[in-house]
Amino acid sequence: MSTLFTRIINGEIPGRFVWKDSDVVAFLTIAPITPGHTLVVPREEVDSWTHASPELLGKVMDVAQKIGKVQEDLYDAKRVGVLMEGFEVDHLHVHVWPAYSMADFEVHNVDHNPDPAVMDATAVKLRAALRSAGHAGFVPED
Repeated sequence: MSTLFTRIINGEIPGRFVWKDSDVVAFLTIAPITPGHTLVVPREEVDSWTHASPELLGKVMDVAQKIGKVQEDLYDAKRVGVLMEGFEVDHLHVHVWPAYSMADFEVHNVDHNPDPAVMDATAVKLRAALRSAGHAGFVPED
């Protein structure tokens, strides 16, 4: 059976994608810590980062870093958080989000009911910033 993330990647469940390439995708999480909180996910179903090949893990982290650099500038963030936990979905994924203080690393403070219009606008803004940073070839139209 496909994981939740595979179903999002395959378009069976909607997602606000900001990155797509042959190995990795990135989309906004439905429960953000801060605006712009993105999940970077390999297309391959790998249970955890410790089970990924070094090449795949490197690719996931490369995309996470590119998104993080854009978030840092776009949101004028002091830091960008990164987390791999994988308890909710058994499919390797990296959380990347703008952070302004240690309070932004408190994962229990996520917004479980974000405004869909704000989320859509956030995706548009992040995609535009990724294009401006030279990553247009990997940024989907919507």
